[in-house]
Amino acid sequence: MNKKFVNFLSAAIVSLLFVSCANLAPTAQSLDNSNKKVFPEEDAYIMFALRAEKIGDNEAAADLFSMVYDKSQKKEYLYRALANDVAAKNSEKVIAMVDKNANGSLDDFKLIRLKIIALTQMEKFDDAVVLSTALVKKSEEASDYILTSDIYIKQEKYDIALKYLESAYVKDYSEAVLDKTSIILYVNLQRKKDAIAQLETHSRMRGCSLLICNRLAAFYSNENNVDGLLSTYLRLYDAFEQTEIASKIVKIYGYKKDYLKMIEFLERSHTDDETLLELYSVTKNYKKAFPLADKLYANSGELAFLGQSAIYEYESNEKKDDKEVLKSVVSKLERVVQEGSSPMYENYLGYVLIDHELDVKKGMKHIRKVLKIQPESAFYLDSLAWGYYKLGDCEKAKEVMNKVVKLEGGDDPEVKEHVKKINNCIKKVKKEK
Repeated sequence: MNKKFVNFLSAAIVSLLFVSCANLAPTAQSLDNSNKKVFPEEDAYIMFALRAEKIGDNEAAADLFSMVYDKSQKKEYLYRALANDVAAKNSEKVIAMVDKNANGSLDDFKLIRLKIIALTQMEKFDDAVVLSTALVKKSEEASDYILTSDIYIKQEKYDIALKYLESAYVKDYSEAVLDKTSIILYVNLQRKKDAIAQLETHSRMRGCSLLICNRLAAFYSNENNVDGLLSTYLRLYDAFEQTEIASKIVKIYGYKKDYLKMIEFLERSHTDDETLLELYSVTKNYKKAFPLADKLYANSGELAFLGQSAIYEYESNEKKDDKEVLKSVVSKLERVVQEGSSPMYENYLGYVLIDHELDVKKGMKHIRKVLKIQPESAFYLDSLAWGYYKLGDCEKAKEVMNKVVKLEGGDDPEVKEHVKKINNCIKKVKKEK
C-alpha cells in the first residue's frame, strides 16, 4: 500500500470532519444558534477560541470551546471543542467526552464520527470499524461510507473499502469519491481496466472535469495508451480551453505524425499560430500561410513574419507576374532587409528582382551581399548565376553553375532547370558566332 496515499486519505477525512462535525462558520454569532448569550463573556471566549484555532493552537481552542460548552450547554461548542481535540490528536480525551455525552447512543452522528476518528488515530481499527459500520447503517450518509472505507484502507482491506466507496459514490456521484475509487482499483487492486472504465463512464455521462479527466490522462499515460490520452485531452480542451492542454494535444499529434489532425486542431483552437504557420509551410499550403503570417506580424511586429508573409504571398499566387503582387512582395522584403540582416529574405528579394527582371543589377547586389556571409550556398550561387543569365552573360552564369552542381542542393529541380536554360543559351550564342 502506498503510505503517502493512506496518509493523504486520513488527512483528508480529518479535515473534512473537522469542518462537517463542527458545521459552523468561523464567526462568534454563527456559533450561537440561539443568538442569545447564556453568560456575559460568551462572545469574548468564542473570539479567543476562534483566534486560537486560526493560529493552529488547537489545544487552547479546545479548552476554550469546552469551557463555553460547560457554561452554555450548546452542542455546537462541544462539537467544536472535540474537533480541535481531534486536530491536536488528544484521542483518549475525545473518546471519553463522546462516551460521556452520547450515553451509548448512535443518534448524535457528529459525536460518533469524532469518536471513530479518534479510535483511528489510536490505530484501534477493529473498534473503529465496528462503530463506523453501525453508524453508516443508521445514517446512510455518503461521508460515513467514506469514513468507513478509510478505516478499511488503513487495514489494507481494499476490496471492502471499495464497496463502501462505491456506495458513497452512488449517493451523489461525487468526483472526489470516484477519484479515490479509481486509485484503489488501479494502484492497490491492479484492476487497471476497471479503474479506467469507471472514469470513462463518469466523464462521458457527467462531463470531463479537471479532476476526473486528469486522473484518466495519468492512467492512460502510465499505460502508454496514446490514443486514450489524446481523446481525454481533446475532451478536456473542449471543456476548459486551457493552453497547457492544447500544447499537450499538439505534442501528441506530433508524436503520431498526424499533421493534418494537428492543423485541424490548431485552426479550431487558435492556441499556437506559429506552429500552425510552420505546418502550412511544410505542407505548402501557402494560401492559408500568407494571411496567417500577416496576422502574426500585425500582432507581434516581428520582421520574420513580414518576410514570411512576402514569400507566402508570392508562392500562393498562380500568376507570379502579377504587378500588384510583385509590388507588395518586393516592398515587404525591402523593409525586412533594411531593418535587419537576413540572408534568406535578402536572397529571396534578389531572386524576385532578377527572375521578373524588375531590376536585375539591384537583385544581384543583394545576392552578392548574402554570399559574403555564406559563400558556399548552392541556392545563393544559383541566384547569382541566374542574374548573369538574365543579363545575357551565359558564360559567367555557366562558370558559377559549375560550382553549384557540386554543392549540397545542386540537384534541386529548379537548379537543374536553370542549368538547362544556361546551357541552351551558350549553345545559341555559339551558333550565332
